[in-house]
Amino acid sequence: MSELNEHISIPKNVSTGDDLDYTFLRQKGQEYIEKLAGNIWTDYNEHDPGITILEMLSYAITDLGARISMPLENILTPSRSGSLNDQFFDAQQILPSKPVTEADYRKLFIDIDGVKNCWLKKYEKTVHVDCKNDLLSYDPKDFEALDKQEQKQFIINGLYKIIVDYDERVLKKADDEEAKIDDINQCIIKTYHANRNLCEDLVKVEKVEMHPIQVCASIELDPEVDEEKVHAQVLRAIDTYFSPKLWFYSLQQLFDKGYSSDHIFEGPVLSHGFIDPEELENARLRKEIRLSDIVQLIMKIDGVKLIKDISINDCNNPEEEKDVWLVCVDEGKKPVRCHLSAFSYYKGVLPVNVNSKKVKEYIAELEAEEADRQELSALDKAIPVPEGEYLGTGETTTIQNDFPETYGIGQVGLNSRASVTRKAQAKQLKAYLLFFDQIFATYFAHLDKVKEVLSVDNSLSSTYFTQAVKDIKGFSDLIEDYPKSNDEQLTKKLLADLDDNITRKNQLLDHLLARFAENFSQYSFLMKQLYGNYAGQAVVNAKQTFLSEYGEIVKVTDGGIEVKNKGISNWRGSAFNYFDQKPTQLWDTKNVAGAQKRIARLCGVQDFRRRDLSASFAEIYELQDADEKTVYRWRIRNDENEAVLSATVNYKTPGAAREEMYQSIVKVVETDPEVIKEGFTITINDEAEVGNFEIQKADSGKYSFDVINLNADPGSTDRIIARQFLYYDTQEELKQAILDLILFLRNDFKEEGMYIVEHILLRPDVTSEEGLKEQFMSVCTDNCESCEPIDPYSYRVTVILPGWTYRFGNMDFRNFMEDLIRRELPAHVLARVCWIGEPKGWVDDDKNDMVQFEKAYKDFLLSKTKSGQKQVEPKLKKLIDALEQLNSIYPEGRLIDCDDEEDSLKGRIILGRTNIGNL
Repeated sequence: MSELNEHISIPKNVSTGDDLDYTFLRQKGQEYIEKLAGNIWTDYNEHDPGITILEMLSYAITDLGARISMPLENILTPSRSGSLNDQFFDAQQILPSKPVTEADYRKLFIDIDGVKNCWLKKYEKTVHVDCKNDLLSYDPKDFEALDKQEQKQFIINGLYKIIVDYDERVLKKADDEEAKIDDINQCIIKTYHANRNLCEDLVKVEKVEMHPIQVCASIELDPEVDEEKVHAQVLRAIDTYFSPKLWFYSLQQLFDKGYSSDHIFEGPVLSHGFIDPEELENARLRKEIRLSDIVQLIMKIDGVKLIKDISINDCNNPEEEKDVWLVCVDEGKKPVRCHLSAFSYYKGVLPVNVNSKKVKEYIAELEAEEADRQELSALDKAIPVPEGEYLGTGETTTIQNDFPETYGIGQVGLNSRASVTRKAQAKQLKAYLLFFDQIFATYFAHLDKVKEVLSVDNSLSSTYFTQAVKDIKGFSDLIEDYPKSNDEQLTKKLLADLDDNITRKNQLLDHLLARFAENFSQYSFLMKQLYGNYAGQAVVNAKQTFLSEYGEIVKVTDGGIEVKNKGISNWRGSAFNYFDQKPTQLWDTKNVAGAQKRIARLCGVQDFRRRDLSASFAEIYELQDADEKTVYRWRIRNDENEAVLSATVNYKTPGAAREEMYQSIVKVVETDPEVIKEGFTITINDEAEVGNFEIQKADSGKYSFDVINLNADPGSTDRIIARQFLYYDTQEELKQAILDLILFLRNDFKEEGMYIVEHILLRPDVTSEEGLKEQFMSVCTDNCESCEPIDPYSYRVTVILPGWTYRFGNMDFRNFMEDLIRRELPAHVLARVCWIGEPKGWVDDDKNDMVQFEKAYKDFLLSKTKSGQKQVEPKLKKLIDALEQLNSIYPEGRLIDCDDEEDSLKGRIILGRTNIGNL
């Protein structure tokens, strides 16, 4: 039947049986009424007021369902400024990663102007081992007096050289070719170090060597073709075969080639577009040149009729035989046409003369077409985020204004002659319907807030929301103390008892983390043991920070790609950039290994920067008591060097002082600031307990406070565990001082951090012709019988942490951290973990491992960034000595009898069951 005669009919059954189906909702509502009140309610006709109310509620539900069914981009679009990009990571932020494989690095370097192609090669440097004296050297002559069984050798892994094929078009435009090559090399080196993998390093960049190949051919052409153009195409085809040209593509072009988004965005973000991974793999240095391949390429050119004769030969080692069909290319070299190559063309039996000048013009035209093609590839590099339209998803209105006017509850109301009873009935109905209005207002408020609740940088303090119903006539007659102008205050008033916001925020964050296959379950459990009531908020803060820094933020500039934020996911295997850095980028800096940042965020360390960890706000000092015995006290100073918290008693050992200091810190940080604010709403005349604080008012009228342990007996000396020896004139000043103390100890009291030292950077200069055996790290060979592997440099790191802090001094948390470090470091990297004992000032600096290491490490980095591979021997030697003298400090413990039920488990060491540390 003709399509023109087809009939379109409206379906008879349009019901959907869901929240968009008014008839379905009314039917379901009536069924509930019949179940609940069927014995007293028998009239279900439209004139019944109860049915009218049901119909209004059903209609309101369809409105809610329609808003929920809107396109997701409309629901998530902000009401004012901003876009969906502000709420979620886009493809460019979350799908790419820093370079990891050789293919990734090749893409990154080919993206540099002037680089046609490049390849990474392993830089091999042999280290010779003296097993008798446990010494290393680059020069085998240093150990030639030893027996063979006392010698070993190994190659340092993780070192590379980059072989570059420069773009001849860029070099031709340069005034000084050598200077241009040097500029390109410097850009490659800089780019490599900005994207260096952990425990890897670059030794040198060198130009690819050429392997000349002779190609001679006699070709017959079609009579009508332009011989100069054909010759230009032949030369281009052969040169491209010898050294393939890599193209940049736009996003849509790769979609058209069949690639999915996850494959397209695999690897680093490039400024010129995308590279086809299959083309990249095929663009490696050729190992052989086949005559048959060249024949196929020439025959594909329009205008070529046949090849009369063709041959190839090695210009360096020419074969006497004429029938050479394959030429092997030297390892690591690029084949090029040599000057002996020759081409002749025929049209029929007549030879054709080729104008070389015209051929060059055609080649220039082909190159210009390629350049135009490349410019388009950089225009389309991002998957566009849908642009939604804000449609007021949270706006609400009362259902009362939709009732028939005879009810007298709308904006028109009752006429002036209505009786008092009738007016009272109308008010009763309005008050009854207000319950439903508020429920709908709450639903709409939640729908409006979903964009913020599911955002990666959610900063909302609540997880339940509502809003005021404002368009009811005579509202003030229905309810008192209803904050119509403050939705946040109304939310607290109506929903505060329901909103366990810490638990709910943890659930929401767990949902977002699960989308990236991440979890904080073990960390959350340990925090509960360590911080009690504050653990929930601390875990929320850690999850929130982790999510907000998960994706990469890049900016494309004229100089290439600038990484504004190294994502926790994208850069997890990266190393820090030590090359040609300012001092501010080497110390007190976020320029650290990706694994260091990721580990810090996974365990709640607030400050992951490379900085002086020995500098602490906490101070433990000794003094002489009345019996002239040495005792210890502690105090904590703020940024202004004021003592904001101090000990109240003397301690026999530094360990006892440290233990009570951290107990005091825990009591402060676990106090909810809202509890403090609420506690100060009353006037304190003498003393009062507010959270973990005891407030005193002196006879002079001034106020002070102590930190107390509510679990201790009220009359014992263990109850008051810390004090601030300052006095305040008013309760308001005291309240603010306590809130400032809580904020300081939660956010600014940052003792935790770490160093990840890559052993590959501690190697002596591998380009040296000398042995340099005095600059090597110490090794243990056991006469070449054990201690394998001997190599102390390849894929090895030392992780140094401050073992004196509250969490890092806890053995359960240490075990968690050591397991986390080994899980998060790349699988091939072996870590030695050291927990160092005291910060600066607790012991003399010359006996403080952390102070000595920090000084040596900082001096070494400052010298290395200036000298590159030419390391400064004294700085390197001091750092190696400092590293080898590090000792892990463990909390005091005691053996216990497992059969003694009364024996406390505090500080317990159980033989066969206690792991006190490992390398």
